[in-house]
Amino acid sequence: MATSGVTGCDGILEAIGETPLVRLRRFLDVPEVALFAKLEACNPGGSAKDRPARQMIEHALDCGEIEEGTTVIESSSGNMGIGLAQACRYYGLPFICVVDPNAQPQNIQIMKALGAQIEMVQKPLDGSYLSARWHRVRELLRKIKPSFWPNQYANQQNPLAHQLGTIREIDHALSGDFDYLFVATSSTGTIQGCRDYLRQRGRRAKVVAVDAVGSMLFGGTAGTRKIPGLGAGRVPQLAVGQEFDLVQRVRDIDCVIGCRRMAAREAILVGGSAGGVLQTIHTLSSQLAGKTCVAILHDSGTRYLDTVFSDEWVIRETGYLPQEIQEYMNDRPLSLSNATLSQEVAASP
Repeated sequence: MATSGVTGCDGILEAIGETPLVRLRRFLDVPEVALFAKLEACNPGGSAKDRPARQMIEHALDCGEIEEGTTVIESSSGNMGIGLAQACRYYGLPFICVVDPNAQPQNIQIMKALGAQIEMVQKPLDGSYLSARWHRVRELLRKIKPSFWPNQYANQQNPLAHQLGTIREIDHALSGDFDYLFVATSSTGTIQGCRDYLRQRGRRAKVVAVDAVGSMLFGGTAGTRKIPGLGAGRVPQLAVGQEFDLVQRVRDIDCVIGCRRMAAREAILVGGSAGGVLQTIHTLSSQLAGKTCVAILHDSGTRYLDTVFSDEWVIRETGYLPQEIQEYMNDRPLSLSNATLSQEVAASP
């Protein structure tokens, strides 16, 4: 078959990036707010984590930290694990992903389908599943030689991937003309890369970190969290000393409402952390009149059908009934503990 004149991606990893930036005209009830969503679920591995996964693996290959036969070992709640499973399978590298019971079963199955070996920690360490996962990673690194830990929680290639890709694409699409960028935080790689890009170019946009109630990021107090990929039970190295313009915290139920409101109003299924970001913007919308806002939505709701889109799961894990959620989606007041743009929080764990 002739290929003359045909352009395309040279391998699946070349398809990462250039995801859609979509204007959302129905999600908010404040038409004076221009809201755009960066749909990272359109990456081939299904999330924003495809970007740093590729960046970390290819940088390690270039630097000689990974050689033929090196086993890659990482801790992940799901999306980074999928991104790394994809990159490792593409380059023919063994991959072990250490997960905990909060990982989405579907994510685990995707990793396995891409050839990953799964290690499940069953109990928190010092009250944190993240600490337990890190402990298991270190055990495996000592046992398996040669091995490599990308360590998304400390690797500067993580924020660099978003600095080179995610925010550059947003900035180009909007010609730098936006006021707020809302980003869910966990390792803080995405938000750091975005902030650094905007600061280097002197953009006016304020960067809002959306964190979970029960997360230890930004001086928070550890607590129970059910939405993976949002918040952290232990402050990762990347987050130490980081500062952002604003910090807003959301509960699990806020994420559920945001996801369901997005499906009902925009016909888009988004994941749990994206629901938290969107619900934060909705709660603050009266203060955002006349502003242009961008939300980075990390993954798709198709991976949360058994959790945030399941009435049984929501009742069991949050105590909220379907009719209550519907009322909140119809704008019954649902106050957040710090839903104001007047505070500026320095992220100093």
